[in-house]
Amino acid sequence: MSDQPPPSLRPDHPLFGLGYSRPVRDRAFERLEGAVVSSGDAPIAEEVPVAFVYNQRPHVVMMATPDDFEDFAAGFSLSEEIVRSPNDIQHVDVVRHGQGVELQITVPADVGERLAARGRQLAGRTGCGLCGVETISEVLRELRTVRWREPMDAAALWRAEADLGARQEYNRATGAMHAAAWCTFEGTIRVVREDVGRHNALDKVIGALAREHTDASTGFLIMTSRASYELVQKAAVAGIPLLAAVSRPTGLAIRLAEAANVTLIGLLRGHTANVYAHAEHIRGMPALSA
Repeated sequence: MSDQPPPSLRPDHPLFGLGYSRPVRDRAFERLEGAVVSSGDAPIAEEVPVAFVYNQRPHVVMMATPDDFEDFAAGFSLSEEIVRSPNDIQHVDVVRHGQGVELQITVPADVGERLAARGRQLAGRTGCGLCGVETISEVLRELRTVRWREPMDAAALWRAEADLGARQEYNRATGAMHAAAWCTFEGTIRVVREDVGRHNALDKVIGALAREHTDASTGFLIMTSRASYELVQKAAVAGIPLLAAVSRPTGLAIRLAEAANVTLIGLLRGHTANVYAHAEHIRGMPALSA
């Protein structure tokens, strides 16, 4: 795919050079320090509209970091239960337009028909977890429960959290990106994706795992954000049994994690963490009382 803007985008267009081909680019600024003004430049995170089009029918537009588009297409389609298997995604074309990117996704006819019945053709904000949802029943979808093979050691959490910062290339440059990381139960980070939206970052990780034919249930997630219920829901759909976040969870996220058998951890920082749901899956910890 070319990094050049399409010819149809005129140089005088207000969005010319909006950066849809790069996740990070340098931008100039004027700095104020008291009465002193100086000039500089620094890396800035880009975000662009990313349209999901299934079988030539527009579904939703997300604001996202322009990177890892194929992972995004696969992960969003799976975590939103548009498809039931990665094999249902027959083809993905990434088409760059002057004002954004279109993901043209081909799925089986019955999947396309089922999706059309949802009636979702709306726009979503950055990382929106409820983009285009029209009813409460669509928000709280059928609950998915995960299966634990055996408890894991807390040391795996400390190991993964300590390593994550070094793996956040875009955030080190911009200070404006969320990261999602999938780790083995020994605490080794295998997949990291960054995005201006936390839901997008998680979808990209889920998509990367699916495209690599990795069993997501054989590891856990770390998120550099609060733990919202949508993140727990996406983890449960993917079969991932533990979600750890550097910030706190919401009450609904805790209730969903309790029901889905997902171990939910907040305030993971250094060698400290709060376990809010299913502490019994961390070796040596008792079950939380209801």
